[in-house]
Amino acid sequence: TDWVNLGMAIAEGRESMDPFDDAIRALRAFAKTKTKAELLDRALAMNLLIAPITTTADVLELPQLEERSYWQLLEVGASGQPTRPVRVPGSVAKTSPPLHSLAPAPTLGSGRLRTRHQPTASPPSAPGLEAPDPGARALDGLKVLDFMWAVAGPAATRVLADHGATVVKIESESRPDVIRGVNPFIGEDGGQENALQFHSLNAGKLDLTLDMSCPEARDVVLDLVRWCDVLTESFSPRAMANWGLGYDDLLAVNPHLIMFSSSLMGQTGPMRLYAGFGTMAAAVAGFYPVTGWPDRNPAGPFTAYTDYISPRMSVALILAALEQRRVTGRGQHIDFAQLEGALHYLAPQLLDQEINGRTAGRHGNDDAHMAPHGVFAAAGDDRWLAIACETDDHWAALARVIGRHDLSGLTLQERRMHSEELATAITAWTTDRSPADGQAELQAVGVPSHMVNDAYDMIIDDQLSHRNHYQQASHPIHGMTWVESGNCRFSRTPASIGWAGPMFGQHNMEVLDGILGYDGDRIAELVIAGAIA
Repeated sequence: TDWVNLGMAIAEGRESMDPFDDAIRALRAFAKTKTKAELLDRALAMNLLIAPITTTADVLELPQLEERSYWQLLEVGASGQPTRPVRVPGSVAKTSPPLHSLAPAPTLGSGRLRTRHQPTASPPSAPGLEAPDPGARALDGLKVLDFMWAVAGPAATRVLADHGATVVKIESESRPDVIRGVNPFIGEDGGQENALQFHSLNAGKLDLTLDMSCPEARDVVLDLVRWCDVLTESFSPRAMANWGLGYDDLLAVNPHLIMFSSSLMGQTGPMRLYAGFGTMAAAVAGFYPVTGWPDRNPAGPFTAYTDYISPRMSVALILAALEQRRVTGRGQHIDFAQLEGALHYLAPQLLDQEINGRTAGRHGNDDAHMAPHGVFAAAGDDRWLAIACETDDHWAALARVIGRHDLSGLTLQERRMHSEELATAITAWTTDRSPADGQAELQAVGVPSHMVNDAYDMIIDDQLSHRNHYQQASHPIHGMTWVESGNCRFSRTPASIGWAGPMFGQHNMEVLDGILGYDGDRIAELVIAGAIA
């Protein structure tokens, strides 16, 4: 069986599901003979894409988090009761100096106000960004050397590029960014210059092809380090060190450098060399046992979940480090672990485990604080309408619309107790309407609701169209291609998209000649040595 291309063959109807089903049965039988710990040990030893599906109880005991001193201890106690230390999610990254530990949340009505200390002395001189002119982009002048790949890293540096940073992306044809090989493509035949996700995630960046296995490539990188403000990388911890490009090496040529390292588990700890994707980090972080239906296997959040929440934290950390450098004159190495950042999104469940001993489980679409809260079948084939009643008023309005005035006075607890009866009543109403019509009727009376969009719905969505979310950008082969815009708007310093994700080596001369000032002989030597590839 051609396992590499099996998925595509099944999708195109050239192969049946039989080989896949056989493989699943074999894997299931094998997994039953091993513990999660044994499988994880084998994954670490052999660099396999195997991840344990952890519960909230498991997460609190992970040796990786213990060795990295991740948990913050807070003294917590009910009113009038003695306090006790409770573990809560800690800093989203390891920084120097460390991020401040947070005090317990103020009690209701305490009136406690905390303010940050502001430095009074003049900061030492350090490279920094000047205040932009009106109409300029917020990060004009920022220089970024980008070793990020796949999704999580490039999504962060794409934000920096949108807001004016000059981002030089490093890859090579021998070690391309993996997202170049991922659907959807322009055309039917694929091709590494046709990947739409690459076009969008890497819009506005310069592409320099360097073969990092070639010793001469290191000299080019060091020259770029002298030029840049920020270096970003998302390899396993040993990759940069193996190239002689650890933080201490880079600091020797640029003492103001900010280095941002993004990995699944962090730069230290027993799982530091665990490499993979956001699907694995989500499994280790405890997201799988809490998503899905209670009578089915864990489903996990859609796609590589931590890859899509990490960029938001990455951008904030980089900008915070730039601000600290402006104040103190010092650069730093930021050690960001997707696992540690993601745990903040499970903080209530982790606290429930820590304080009450309750292990979080699966509840489908149910919500403890909203009812009805779910997705209901609408008219059409596989068409759905999502509804979430957060308040009694929301429910009363919904009950009137669906013709069940007799139920409009039910409290939250009563609605939760009769959830199946209410779901039947709502479905009787939604199945007579298209999801768009149902959405319009409910939103008109203030009921939070929205049709469940598929890919086509997203393209024609009025709100996204109004905000010009999908934009065309120039591309050397395709003329124009599609990219997504950013997810926020700045009134004084608006973002803009320069061009679509670049071709291999598209900006080699612009970087080597224009940025580094290499002459023709120096560039020819690099080409002959195989460093430019």
